[in-house]
Amino acid sequence: MSRKGLFISLEGIDGCGKSSLKTELEEFLQPYSPVSIREPGSTVISEQIRQLLLDCRNDNIGDRTEAMLYASARCQLVDEIIQPSLSSGRLILADRYIDSTIAYQGYGRGLKLDFLYNLNQLCTGGIEPDLTLLLDLDPLVALDRRADGRPDRLEQEGLEFQTRVREGYLQIAQTNPARVKVIDASQPQVLVKTMAIEYINELMQRHNWSE
Repeated sequence: MSRKGLFISLEGIDGCGKSSLKTELEEFLQPYSPVSIREPGSTVISEQIRQLLLDCRNDNIGDRTEAMLYASARCQLVDEIIQPSLSSGRLILADRYIDSTIAYQGYGRGLKLDFLYNLNQLCTGGIEPDLTLLLDLDPLVALDRRADGRPDRLEQEGLEFQTRVREGYLQIAQTNPARVKVIDASQPQVLVKTMAIEYINELMQRHNWSE
């Protein structure tokens, strides 16, 4: 009998350590040949939208325009990669997905949540992750971690914006406790990885994915 596809997403404010964790989880999940994706991106069209969204020169993008561009990139990603992969029983590991829109454009930008929920529903056809790992980190610590990097358009937003985004993420986790698991990202990376793998192992056991 073929296995049901699994969908795992990583979320958190900029500088929380998602990229590092994703690399480690890709190695852990290598026996399952995971489909590794990022948002926005991972398709030719979505990557072009990503460049537009994150280019610091485009500082006049309106909030609604921003939300719609992210939605367009997501819609293409769902149609081209996510839906076919799940239908064929693959395991997907995503750097950001629907919760980023609610946290950044909803809580961060102040757009109406109902509008964003409906937009997500339209773009994804109702496809949600089976598990979301939320790396929670104080925005001041995240800002310090990013100090040596070259910030993109969203990373240039101030501390107040990142604080609102973090609060949004925690509200999402409180509303969806079965799906969203909060991990303290201020811990040593080895502990963050250990907790993430524990949650993934629990998910795989529930869905008969254990080797």
